[in-house]
Amino acid sequence: MGKDVIVACDFASAEQVFAFLDKFTGRKPFVKIGMELFYAEGPSIVREIKKRGHKIFLDLKLHDIPNTVKKSMSVLSGLDVDITNLHAGGTVRMMEAAVEGLTRPDGTRPLLIAVTQLTSTDQESMENDLLIHEPIDKVVMHYAANAKKAGLDGVVCSPLEAGKVHDTCGSDFLTITPGVRFADGEIGDQKRVMTPAEAKKIGSDYIVVGRPITAAEDPVAAYERCVKEFCD
Repeated sequence: MGKDVIVACDFASAEQVFAFLDKFTGRKPFVKIGMELFYAEGPSIVREIKKRGHKIFLDLKLHDIPNTVKKSMSVLSGLDVDITNLHAGGTVRMMEAAVEGLTRPDGTRPLLIAVTQLTSTDQESMENDLLIHEPIDKVVMHYAANAKKAGLDGVVCSPLEAGKVHDTCGSDFLTITPGVRFADGEIGDQKRVMTPAEAKKIGSDYIVVGRPITAAEDPVAAYERCVKEFCD
């Protein structure tokens, strides 16, 4: 896969997500299905969106004991998604178990990426709430290195950290970056943000864009603008 824009379809129902996707009569966007939609509709929503021809990033952020994550990933491997993820904070052993569970009998599997620190987390909240006192960029790089050691394909990280992740883990180690906003847009509850053009320049492989597209007056135009800024 090359650089791409992933649209975060953070909707509460199948009706809402299909009303949104029906607007795209040309290029079919790569979509992210998160917890809200998956918990509301279950695995059937993944199958339906896949049937429409969309690539899918299933964003469930698994984090549990290794055996539970392994068994859960084995189930998810049957949904034919393109990317799925977990929390790097679950340890190297948990991530290795996830790779084992996600790998099908024929040796194929979706891309598996790890969440390092959420883009809503900053240094202050990491120190006060999580009692992690190392600099946030050092924590992210350590988690990324652990993910690579475990055999994962990349990490979710702030676009501010994408270049450093590539320096630490290599250019083939994927960076998927939320927290992307247009220069003339609102940043919402994200604390570490960047524009699509800036994310491209710093080395992000994929950007995840939600409200700047889904809440736009013309979502298709907003998506095409994002693709032009990031991919072209």
